This record gives sequence, structure tokens and C-alpha cells, in this order.
Amino acid sequence: MQEQAASRTAFRVALRRAAHQILDDPRVLDDPIAVPILGMDEEAIVTAAMRPGEGGYSTRLRAYFVARSRYAEDALATAVASGVDQYVVLGAGLDTFACRNPFPALRVFEIDHPATQAWKRERIAASGLTLPASATFVPVDFERQSLEDAIAASSFDRARPAFFSWLGVVPYLTVEAITATLRFVGAGAIGTGIALDYGQPAESVPFTERIALSVLARRVAAAGEPFRSSFTPDAIERTVRDAGFTTIEDIGMDVVNDRYFRGRSDGLSVAGKTGRLLSAWRQS
Repeated sequence: MQEQAASRTAFRVALRRAAHQILDDPRVLDDPIAVPILGMDEEAIVTAAMRPGEGGYSTRLRAYFVARSRYAEDALATAVASGVDQYVVLGAGLDTFACRNPFPALRVFEIDHPATQAWKRERIAASGLTLPASATFVPVDFERQSLEDAIAASSFDRARPAFFSWLGVVPYLTVEAITATLRFVGAGAIGTGIALDYGQPAESVPFTERIALSVLARRVAAAGEPFRSSFTPDAIERTVRDAGFTTIEDIGMDVVNDRYFRGRSDGLSVAGKTGRLLSAWRQS
């Protein structure tokens, strides 16, 4: 992302999550904060989220964004049921979970670039929303600062297990930065888990999808946030296991559709083979 500017891709993702609340029924992700945090009326949100000429691509992208958030929050609920009481949102953007946290004992730590966090605080204040006492903002630039040092300065308890979500971030980081973050998380207490999404290399997906991926790559690069990494499932599994995780689930869009979009009458679904969702746990 650009040095002094809030993330433009974070805004695009937030637009699509908000549009899901307006356009889709039933909702895959029920998020009553997604619309008010943007400070825009519903018509403006839908217009901005549905770019001219994108058609079905825009709808599928909206489905992907809400599905990955739902996937992470489902995994978090499993963690909380097992006694985890710390949730760390890496690269939080305008994620709203901290404002709608349904778990009274759960502390939420949002980790993000200082400029994006300042922008988010402005949006929360302008929308009349309240950041609960259970939420803590921890500023960090993943490429230039140590996550370990930043989080150590907060009230996060390294001796207790935690659950981490890392959505929409991995493709924008170098492999070295990704590996370092995974090793930090994987060295946590037994019971620690993480959910993330990642993209496969262009040569691993069908030609037509490769074209769409190229268009998206040019778009995010023009926004100052270029793609920097991709993994095959085998490669990321090795990276995750080397970081200390012992149990891994890695799913493609066919499984996502079966889990979150089956039986819909509106046809909302995800597509393609590039994006994948992964959760991992340190159980020993």
C-alpha cells in the first residue's frame, strides 16, 4: 500500500461486503455494520461495488469476499468453543467483527498499517459507531516492522492460545514476510490457529481465468498495492507446517460453494481455481 494513504483495496473489499447486505438474500455473512461504516447510502454503495462492464465477475468477487470472512469467523467460533479468548485480525482494513463481537470474553486485536487504522477510526467516529473496550488497535507495517515487536507492546498474552485471521493480505506480501508471520503465529501456545486466503500461480489455473487474474493484477498494481506472492497448495502446506502448525484444511471454490452457497435461488456463488481458503492449528 502507499506510504501515507489508507488501503484502497480495503475500501473496495468493504464496498462489496456492504453490497452483499443490500443485494443478497440469504446472507452468507450477516454484518449489520458493513453499510454504516462506509458512510454512504445504499444506492451509492451498490453503484460503486458494481463497476460498469464487470457483470458476473463483480458478483462472484462479492461472493468470494463474504465467503472468506464467513470461513474465518466460523473457524474463530470453533476456537472460542475450545477456550480461545484472543482474536487477532491481521490486515483488518474495514473488517467490522470488533464492533459486532458476540463473544463476551473474546479480546480482539486489529493489526494494520497506521494510515489504514487512522482512516478506520475516522469512519467509526463519523458513522456514530463505538469501538468496544474489548478491541485494541495495533499499528504495524508488515514489510518493515516485526509483528512480534508490535504485538508485544500491546496487551496480547503470548502465553495463551489465540486465533488469527489473515484475509486479503497474503498475495500482497513477499514470501519472506509471509513466512516470518506464519512462524510467529505458529510458535504460539498450543491451540493457536489461523485462517487465511491465498492465490495460486497464474500457470496453475485455466487460461480464461489467467486473463482475469492478469486484469486484476494490473488494477491492484495501479492502486499502489501490487501482487507479490502466490502458492500452489503443496507449497503453502509445506510453508504452514514448517511454521509449526500440525492440522491444516485447504479448500477450493468447489468446496466453498458446497459449504456456503448450496441451494440458493439467486445463483450467487464463487468461481475459478485461483483463490483458496486455508485454516491451520497448532495442536501439539
